[in-house]
Amino acid sequence: MTQTAQKTNETNESLANLAGKYLTFLLGDESYGIEILKVQEIIGMQSITRIPRTPEYVKGVINLRGKVIPVIDLRLRFGMEAAEVSRKTCIIVVQVAKADINVTMGIVVDEVSEVLEIAAAEIEPAPGFGTRVETSFIMGMAKTESAVKILLDIDKIMSENEMEALAKSTG
Repeated sequence: MTQTAQKTNETNESLANLAGKYLTFLLGDESYGIEILKVQEIIGMQSITRIPRTPEYVKGVINLRGKVIPVIDLRLRFGMEAAEVSRKTCIIVVQVAKADINVTMGIVVDEVSEVLEIAAAEIEPAPGFGTRVETSFIMGMAKTESAVKILLDIDKIMSENEMEALAKSTG
């Protein structure tokens, strides 16, 4: 097997592994999806306690049934402009794992759309943007009837150091 054929075969296998159910949501006009198995629950926007000396995208912490969990604003994490909180703004509570660190955290999104079953045939690899653009957190691009959805690897949204700092700051 040639190297090109082997690489194509590996890409097709990894895309087949991405098939499954995704919770889709909006940030501005863009549609994203995260694996449903990573989602613990979806809650309405609530009061967030700010933590001093944290990055701007770390909104703070909330009390979720007696457990303090960190909340990040995905718009700010992706370098987008902050948005006004609306009645559709919500927090998706997710389980994030990196190395030996497991963190339950909330991500603020503009609006939750739906849960979609995405087949392997509908998923393409993330386009390469060169070495200067960080895209390791993009698992692939799902082509649905209505739009292209960016499939996120929620475990790669933050670096190991950022995760460690977040875990320490929230106890």
